[in-house]
Amino acid sequence: MAPSFDWWAKEGHRGTPVVVKMENPNWSMLELENPNEEEDFGSINGNKKRGKNAKQITWVLLLKAHKAAGCLSSIATAMFGLAGAVRRRFAAGKTDADSENPIENSTVRSRFYSCIKVLLFVSILMLGFEIMAYYKGWHFDSTRLEFKRLILRPIGFKGFFDWVYSRWVLIRVDYLAPPLQFLANACVVLFLIQSADRLVLCLGWFWIRFKKIKPVVKDGIKDVEAGGYFPNVLVQIPMCNEKEVYQQSIAAVCNLDWPKSNLLIQVLDDSDDPTTQMLIKDEVQKWQQNGAHIVYRHRVIRDGYKAGNLKSAMNCSYVKDYEFVSIFDADFQPTPDFLTKTVPHFKDNEELGLVQARWSFVNKDENLLTRLQNINLSFHFEVEQQVNAVFINFFGFNGTAGVWRIKALEEAGGWLERTTVEDMDIAVRAHLHGWKFIFLNDVECQCELPESYEAYRKQQHRWHSGPMQLFRLCLPDIIRSKISIWKKANLIFLFFLLRKLILPFYSFTLFCIILPMTMFVPEAELPAWVVCYIPATMSFLNILPAPKSFPFIVPYLLFENTMSVTKFNAMISGLFQLGSAYEWVVTKKSGRSSEGDLLALVEKEPKPQRTTSVPNFDAIEKEESLQRQKKPRKKHNRIYTKELALAFLLLTASARSLLSAQGIHFYFLLFQGVSFLLVGLDLIGEQVQ
Repeated sequence: MAPSFDWWAKEGHRGTPVVVKMENPNWSMLELENPNEEEDFGSINGNKKRGKNAKQITWVLLLKAHKAAGCLSSIATAMFGLAGAVRRRFAAGKTDADSENPIENSTVRSRFYSCIKVLLFVSILMLGFEIMAYYKGWHFDSTRLEFKRLILRPIGFKGFFDWVYSRWVLIRVDYLAPPLQFLANACVVLFLIQSADRLVLCLGWFWIRFKKIKPVVKDGIKDVEAGGYFPNVLVQIPMCNEKEVYQQSIAAVCNLDWPKSNLLIQVLDDSDDPTTQMLIKDEVQKWQQNGAHIVYRHRVIRDGYKAGNLKSAMNCSYVKDYEFVSIFDADFQPTPDFLTKTVPHFKDNEELGLVQARWSFVNKDENLLTRLQNINLSFHFEVEQQVNAVFINFFGFNGTAGVWRIKALEEAGGWLERTTVEDMDIAVRAHLHGWKFIFLNDVECQCELPESYEAYRKQQHRWHSGPMQLFRLCLPDIIRSKISIWKKANLIFLFFLLRKLILPFYSFTLFCIILPMTMFVPEAELPAWVVCYIPATMSFLNILPAPKSFPFIVPYLLFENTMSVTKFNAMISGLFQLGSAYEWVVTKKSGRSSEGDLLALVEKEPKPQRTTSVPNFDAIEKEESLQRQKKPRKKHNRIYTKELALAFLLLTASARSLLSAQGIHFYFLLFQGVSFLLVGLDLIGEQVQ
């Protein structure tokens, strides 16, 4: 270390001529030289240099202090801004307890939230104990034997807190750690099994890409078209109060390249809003006048949600004249060649019951929430659906963008209203009757993703509650069916138990409950490869079908763990038939369309010809009402209490992990807690109107 300026002055080195040089503005090093000039250190010239150097040091220190003050002020401003945003969220937002389902509020929601609050309260108490113990010098890297030895020596403990802490250590070593470690090991085993299943799916996907395997029409699609294979196709568009998207979906279906004499379009309107009913009915009449073979249906008794709507439509007498039925939800926009790419696969393939196309999304880059959904759904379609279709000839019907053979629907028993996943229900029953499925990865149908967390949360609740309802109902039918043992095992263990039940169970239990609890009971532990390496590897595999989303791999991992709360809650509700099991909320749509599709539809849409010059007052009134509807309405936020409670639980556990110097666990808990906090404050995705 170089001597300081003060040291040289105190020692009185006046006889040795020296010059103090500042090599850099940080004043990090002093260099001493012996010049040839005969100047005394205490001379006037030397005093000037010393004063000059002192002024330079002062200016450097002032500049650094100014920079530090600027950084602190910017951090303080950001923190105050964040605190203000949080305060406004709590003041103006609605909590997720403001539900329209009173049964759910009194059963599932309150009990589940109460359990999380108890865990949070206990963890805060334990954190206080551990902080006090830390300052008393009791470190957390001790083994069980050392803790026992410490407890057996009461002389070393003084005071009430020492006695209480010693009892607490004894309780957690002998009573809490063993069951917690057992539960952790069981979840790790489930985690490894599910990871192995995910790895096998990825290997199957790589094999399909390597061998370039894809379904082909036996005679070639061009030959089929040349031969005039245009069977009668029924197209159904079920919708309910979806005035944002009805025009584009009806226009897209009416522009399908298929002989009009062989095509019938059913608009199945379940709307309970009279204005929406009028708008949809007027749109159908407009296309009827333009030559489209389209009918409007509205049910008086609206039972069974979408399944009841489809079942009612299939009971029409004219359905017997059609061989196939294609279904499109209200926000789906099929390309004109959709039927010409899907229906020919049924020719000379009497065992084929379903042809499913993949989804593409017009708003996948709208915000962070839609980007993360795109990662998840890209893996679902390109890996899960494609691998199961190629190697098993079975997958879960996605409810839309598919073509069914009507005979397969009738043999399977038709649409049933017993679950909220009527699409998966009909697919399982058709599979049990021996029908085969085809998935076309190169045929896409555009739709839109939920842009608000509230809409996405309700959608995921329905998607994860329904399969558990269906599993309870169809398990006896699977066991009694005549399909092979392998297909039965695939349905029971892989399709239902592993991918629908075990995945949300271990994801929530392992990473949101057990991991933070091991911070307060350090005798039970989770190794770093469970916390970091395997989840990172699985996230990397999930993101392979969407390589452009690779920068979002870390947010994707954190968000999937955050969504495990909703999925776990939905899974429990469906499995035990609790209040929210049959909750059905139509996913909010924004009506987005790609610019190219809109231009194509405008070019192909027939223009109505007026025969008189009488003003169309109905059209003017309709246009004015549409303009009024387009006015921006005030948006609000929601506060999600379960996510917020888990955020504070994880952040508390991260503080405990920081004391015990567990690096990878601290970072995971910290970032996961921040992820829960952002979701709990509804800071991800768009706000709802």
